[in-house]
Amino acid sequence: MTRLVRTRAELAAVRARLAAELGPDATVGLVPTMGALHAGHQALFDAARAGCDAVVASIFVNPMQFSQAADLERYPRRLEADLALCERHGVQVVWAPEITEVYPDGPVRVWVTAGELADQLEGPNRPGHFDGVLTVVTKLFAAVRPDLAYFGEKDYQQLILIQQMVRDLGPAVQVVAVPTVREPDGLALSSRNVLLSPSERADARILSAALAAGRDAGGPASAVLAAACQVLGTAEGVDVEYLELRDPELGPAPVTGPARLLVAARVGSVRLIDNVAVELGR
Repeated sequence: MTRLVRTRAELAAVRARLAAELGPDATVGLVPTMGALHAGHQALFDAARAGCDAVVASIFVNPMQFSQAADLERYPRRLEADLALCERHGVQVVWAPEITEVYPDGPVRVWVTAGELADQLEGPNRPGHFDGVLTVVTKLFAAVRPDLAYFGEKDYQQLILIQQMVRDLGPAVQVVAVPTVREPDGLALSSRNVLLSPSERADARILSAALAAGRDAGGPASAVLAAACQVLGTAEGVDVEYLELRDPELGPAPVTGPARLLVAARVGSVRLIDNVAVELGR
């Protein structure tokens, strides 16, 4: 049975109970979320269940990640449905704190800065976003004390920055990447998808189609980008912000070998991101 806890004190008590029940060598997995859970989150829960003795999910809409108050207010919140999904996927504990539990003194005066990578790709469109992500993830790690933490590859820049933070700052947690979950037509699952109209939903399919074309093109970076651009050139109702090819750590693209192809676009008023692994050849 999934237990809902609201405060840090409740979380600490439940965490201690888990340790007592499961033994000192038991592993605890954390799946941080902002709620509005979907099949992508289910994949994270299932991966955590497969790799850990107990799973904790956090549900917290982090204000530090939003530069616009309107975006924060319209983010979907449906705790009852989220709890039911957690129950079905074997999550033992859901921590859903109020803002005052996470930021007891109001806006933070000390936070984690994400470095140069935060100014690239998503950075110009979302100033301060990754500082907010890394700060709240640090707080979640401190409160839950997980052995492993699970993040989706759909938010690839976020994943890489969290991995870098763990390497640089040294919290005792292993970050596990979980592949992107897609709709049957290829669209990456996202909580933002519910904001698309039916026609916008149809238009949005072009993003995953372009990435697939780039991935399947093979050859050098120029061929990969050309194939993806050709598909995007047929898009209607889609305003592409960037299409970039990087190395797996989001540095400059290599000449050959593993790489990552990333895209961001607005479909109507909804901004979507996606990415795919690519193998570059000559």
